[in-house]
Order: sequence, then structure tokens, then C-alpha cells
Amino acid sequence: MRTEFTPLIQLRRMVFVEIAKMGYDDSKNLATNLEQAVYNILPGEVAKYRESIFKERAIVGERLRMALGLKMRAQDEYSRLSDGCEEVIIDERIVQDSLIEVMPFACEACPTKTYRVTNNCRKCLAHPCIQVCPVNAISMGKYSTVIDEDKCIRCGKCKESCPYNAIVFFDRPCATACGVNAIESDHLGRAHINQDKCVTCGMCLVNCPFGAIADKTEIFQLIQAIKSGEEVHAMLAPAFVGQFGPIVTPDMIKEGIRRLGFKSVVEVAIGADIESIHEAEEFIKEVPDTLEFLGTSCCPSWYLAATKNFPELKKNISSSATPMVATAKYIKDAHKKSKVAFIGPCIAKKTEASQPHIRTHIDFVITFEELMGMLVAQNIDFASLKDAEKAKDDASTSGRGFASAGGVAQAIINTIHKAEPTFEVKTYNADGLHECMKMLKMAKAGKYKGYLLEGMGCPGGCIGGPGTLAPINKSSRELEKYKNASPYFTVQDNTNVKHDWIKREEE
Repeated sequence: MRTEFTPLIQLRRMVFVEIAKMGYDDSKNLATNLEQAVYNILPGEVAKYRESIFKERAIVGERLRMALGLKMRAQDEYSRLSDGCEEVIIDERIVQDSLIEVMPFACEACPTKTYRVTNNCRKCLAHPCIQVCPVNAISMGKYSTVIDEDKCIRCGKCKESCPYNAIVFFDRPCATACGVNAIESDHLGRAHINQDKCVTCGMCLVNCPFGAIADKTEIFQLIQAIKSGEEVHAMLAPAFVGQFGPIVTPDMIKEGIRRLGFKSVVEVAIGADIESIHEAEEFIKEVPDTLEFLGTSCCPSWYLAATKNFPELKKNISSSATPMVATAKYIKDAHKKSKVAFIGPCIAKKTEASQPHIRTHIDFVITFEELMGMLVAQNIDFASLKDAEKAKDDASTSGRGFASAGGVAQAIINTIHKAEPTFEVKTYNADGLHECMKMLKMAKAGKYKGYLLEGMGCPGGCIGGPGTLAPINKSSRELEKYKNASPYFTVQDNTNVKHDWIKREEE
């Protein structure tokens, strides 16, 4: 999810480029290349981002290790940066226990849930903040009122009463962004991710202003598979449009990906078409007689949030495969011995693809950011591919719409109404895990009987994912154009998909 290009984003992308370069180089040089990459990213003797160039290099070194697929090292034990390199020189995914982690020595141990008095305080005679505090935690200091944080119970009454708005509340950005309360503190007050609660949405990662949170990638292993001569097909998530600049067309993007060595490029929106008809049939058959409501299944973070926090509602989440899995099956039906790589905006798809029952379908997962690292390493410029061949239209308008909030539910509605125009479908959608959790609480309380509920882990939907390159407003506009350019409106119109719509029996 990107709104502004910051130094942190630049560093993150430089790491991906270096990892891709290591992948394309002789693997015998991996240990040396890893050590050298730190200096390629941070040359010179003067620190640019923190108090010490040595600390900066230590953090970047750990980022590089994690991007190779290596485990984060313990900082109280001796080890070399290149330790374990030989373990990642393989042409298949490394299944990760902890996909996203906080680098403790990069974390600034930001205060949690804190009220502070700013210099806007006028030391007024009324001092209502002192009067309303129920635990006498506020006193008058030399320049302003002062809050005793040991006494403060975080009730917020002081903030509400101040006529100058001089009292502010803030929390750790990573904790604020996490919708499932997975951010905790270690013994030194630094952020720590509770892996039992984490749903790998990646919102903490993109919202940490110090870049203390990183994830593991499969860039290096994917490149090894392509180099070894494996037949690897790319699956491109529908959020790809608009990610690589305003003059870069979908055809240019697909051609650029093929030049990386992929056998073909297939839109995951075709899998969205396939699954929209499955979920449409499921909704008509099951709701409300068997199930009070049906939740969509395409977002792995939403699914994990629902099943971890509301296990009794697991039966209400659609049993349909996600568009990623459906597309992989579609490709492997035609290419039996091939491998597939999902390219999209989502970190959580790496978690989904690592599940035992899905591993045989999905071989690799990378984000748009990681794809850009591969393209830069190979000097492939999308904008130069003006003569790119017109790509086949794989999917419908409805299938392509899965990328934005509300799009999944709308696709299912369109699919149902194509077959049964008078069938009523009540829907509610939530984007961002905070909103998803609210929706689930309401569903548990029986407020959504007969509804189709759509959950998206990222604000704005997939186009707001942590692995995107473009701001949501820009990619949303481009997505609308691309949706409307499809010659098919629903899956029933799509000649690329075989389907057998089951007519609902009249009661």
C-alpha cells in the first residue's frame, strides 16, 4: 500500500533488486554477493538514515537475509551474515514458519497508547484537564501541564476537555495498523509479532516509519527455477493495472514478464470468474436455510482473521478455492509438469500457498514490488515495450473487479443475476481488518442473516495491498478502465471458462 515514495520504500526496493541480481548471477558467488550488496545499498562512511552507518548496514544485511528466505539471526549470538546461504540455493519454495518479523535492533520501542501534552498548552486558569482526571495523573508544570504516565489510565477525558486541543493520543503505528492485535512488546519494550494471532496482512510492515519490520521473499528461488529450464507460468493478479506507471499498458506488463523467462502470463481474474460461479451456487443453495450467511473466500488474511478469532463461524466462509488456486489448477490442467508463480499485491498469499493442501498447486508467490526488482536486475523497461503483442482477454469485467473493495460481492451478484435476475442478494463488505472484525462481531450476533459478506484484509481491497507500487486512487481509476475493456461482463459470457450453471429449483 503506497501513498508517497519515501526513503524506506526506496531501501526496500533496492533490497529486492540486489536479491534478484544474486539470483541471476552464479550461485557459487551468493555469500560474497550478499556481503557486497550491503555496501551497494549503503556506500560511503556517513550514515544517511540513522545515527550510525554500521547500524544501518546491520539492518539492511538482515533485510537481505530475510529476502533470500533465510531466518532472522539472534542478535545475542555470533553468526556471519552469509551463514545458511547454501540452504536457499534451491529451485522451490522455502516454507516459512514466521513470514513477517520485527527486527528488534531496528525497532525504536515506540510508546504504546500514550497521551501527551504538546506545546499548544497555554497553562490556562481553568485547566479542565486536571479537573476531569479521575486518578490525579495531571499536574501543572513550568511550561505546561504534565501527565504522569505511571498513573494515567488512558481514559482520554483530558484530551476531550482541553479547549486548545493541546493533548494528543498516539500509539505505535504498527500496532494501530494491525486489525487483529498481533503486535505485542518484548522484554525491552520493542514491538514483537505474536505469530499465533498474525494473519500476515503486512499492514504493520508498510506502516512502520522506521522500517523495522520485514518479510521473506521467494525471488531467489523463483529465478533458480527459471534458470534451470523449468516451465514456469506467471499468474498475474487483477490489481496489476496501474501499478507500473500511467503509460505502461497491460500488454507491456505481460510482455515484460515473459521476457523474464516465464512461459506464459495468465490473469488471475480468470480464477476469479471460476470461483464467482462456485460461490454464487453455494450462496443460493446454502443461505439462509443451512447457513445464516456466507463469507467470501478470496482473501487469506480475512479468512485467517475470521477462523482464528471466530472459529464457530468457519463453516460460514465459502468452501470455494481462491482465485489464485483456481487459476493454478486451470494452468496445470493444460501444462501437467509446469510450475506456476503468483504475482500480486499480497504478502498473505505466501502464507496461503504454504498450506499443505495448496503447496502442490502454487509453486511461488511474489509481489509487484518483488517483480519490479527482477525487472530492474534484468534491465527490462516496460515503457520501451511499445510493440508488445495484444494479449488475450482472459477474464470478465466482474472477475477483474475482484481487486477492489466490494468487487468480489458484486461479481457474485452479477453472476447470480445473469442466471436469475429476480433473486435477491443482500450484501455487506468490509475492507481493512479493523472493519472486518467489526463485521464478524455483528455476524456472530445474528445481524447479517441471509447476507453475502465480503471481507478484504487491506483497506481498499487488493489494490491497497502491501506489495503494491501505486497509490490506491490511481490504481482504482486504471482498474475501472481495464474492467470495462473486457469483452465479457460475467463468467457466463466468458468463453475461456467452462461452466454449468445449476438453475435453482423453484420452491
